[in-house]
Amino acid sequence: MSGKPRLTYLNGRGRMEPIRWLLAAAGVEFEEVFLQTKEQYDKLIKDGLLLFQQVPLVEIDGMKMVQTRAILSYIAGKYNLYGKDLKERALIDMYVEGISDLMQMILMFPFSPPDAKEKNLDSIKEKATNRYFPVFEKVLKQHGQDFLVGNKFSWADVQLIEAILAVEEKIPAVLSGFPQLQAFKTKMSNMPTIKKFLQPGSPRKPPPDDHYVETVLKVFKR
Repeated sequence: MSGKPRLTYLNGRGRMEPIRWLLAAAGVEFEEVFLQTKEQYDKLIKDGLLLFQQVPLVEIDGMKMVQTRAILSYIAGKYNLYGKDLKERALIDMYVEGISDLMQMILMFPFSPPDAKEKNLDSIKEKATNRYFPVFEKVLKQHGQDFLVGNKFSWADVQLIEAILAVEEKIPAVLSGFPQLQAFKTKMSNMPTIKKFLQPGSPRKPPPDDHYVETVLKVFKR
């Protein structure tokens, strides 16, 4: 065992991508195991590696962790990305949960039936521009700082830059009415660890394509 965290999931974004983002932002190298067949997934369950019979699975510090939220909060705490006190942690949690609601729509989008894609895209745009992004625009404007919480880089910042880039892939002009978020995106994208993660050849996964959707349906079919 190299000591690096070991991530087991499919070779695509899904629920593992925010974990990859957070580790990368913290400057942590990791190894990946990609599931390609239902048999591989069933073996993990049979071997007792998946507490709730679900991936992501992250092996870190001698633990076999499942449940995305638990994994993310452990990594955030371990690498000092989770605020300085309970109040800051509560704010980070609130922001992360809000961003996760938006990301859930993006996560499910590739699995939309063809006739629902346009409607679902409109829904993502509407929620991003009217419900979620205005919150972060206002926060950044009100406190005049570079980061969302405590003027210090945190898990909330990582989740937000991931969400901004994911929405922009689908709706390129989505930030046109959000100057604070435009500046935030530029600043975050130039942080050394994030800049490295955004380069070609990094562990960041491309937007899901038909092959990824087929693999997900094959591996997780009941």
